[in-house]
Amino acid sequence: MTLGTLMLAADAAAEKQAEITKFINGHMVNGYEWHLPFHPIELPHWLPVHALMMIIASVMLLVLFVVLTSRTAAIPSGITNLVEMFVLFVRDDICVPTMGEHDGRKFTPYFCSVFAFLLCLNLMGLVPLFVTATSNVWMTASLALITFAIMILGGLLKNGPVGLFKAFVPSGVPWPLLILLVPLEMVGVLIKIFALTVRLYANMLAGHVVIFSLLGMMILFGFIALPAVGMALFILLIEVLVALLQAYIFTLLSALFVGQIFHPAH
Repeated sequence: MTLGTLMLAADAAAEKQAEITKFINGHMVNGYEWHLPFHPIELPHWLPVHALMMIIASVMLLVLFVVLTSRTAAIPSGITNLVEMFVLFVRDDICVPTMGEHDGRKFTPYFCSVFAFLLCLNLMGLVPLFVTATSNVWMTASLALITFAIMILGGLLKNGPVGLFKAFVPSGVPWPLLILLVPLEMVGVLIKIFALTVRLYANMLAGHVVIFSLLGMMILFGFIALPAVGMALFILLIEVLVALLQAYIFTLLSALFVGQIFHPAH
C-alpha cells in the first residue's frame, strides 16, 4: 500500500470521525438544528432544540393527563390505573416520608409533574427521533433552582425569618462552633442544588456519549466492529433504567431538601 493510499484512507477516516462528532454534538448540545435521522430541520433563533424537546414533552404529558382525567370510570383500569399507582407512589413513598403528611400531600402534584417531566425527557432522548434535553446543564440547573426557590421562599412563608434561620443551626452544638457551622450549612444548600444539577446532567450525557461512540466505531471500522453494536444495545437497555432512576433520584432529593428546610427539627 502506497503512502498516497494511506493518506487518502486517513483523510476518509478523519471525515467520518468529524461526521460522527457532529452527529453526537447535534444530539447532545443545544443548538438551532434538529438532527432528524434522514433530514435536519433548522429551527428559529428563539427556539433551541432542547426547548423544543421540553415543549413536546409538556404537550405529550398534558394530552395524556387531560385524556385520563376526562374519563369518569368509577374503577380505574389500564393506563389510568398505572398513572394512579404512580401518583400514589410519589405521594406515599417520596413526598409524605420526606416532608410530612400535610406538606407532602400539598406538594405531591408538583413532584409528580417533575418526576413525569424528567422521565419523559429522559426516555425521549433514547429515541433517535428526539434529542436529550436533560443533557443540557442549564435545563437541569433551572429545575434545581426551582427546588432552591421552594426551599427558601417556602421555608420563609412556613416558618418565618427566624424559623428559616434555625434550619441552618444544628441542634445540640456549642455556640462557639455555630460561628463556623451556620455559614457551612448555608453553603451546603448551594452545594445540594449544584449536586442536583450535575447528577442528572452528567448521567444523561455520559450514557448517550458512550452509545454513540460505540455506534460510531461501526461506521469507522466497518463490520469488524460489529460487536460494538451489541454493546451499544446493552448500554441502551441500561439507559432505560438510568432514565427512570435519575428522574426518581432528582425528585426524591428535591423533596428531601425541601423537607429539611420546612421541618428543621426533624
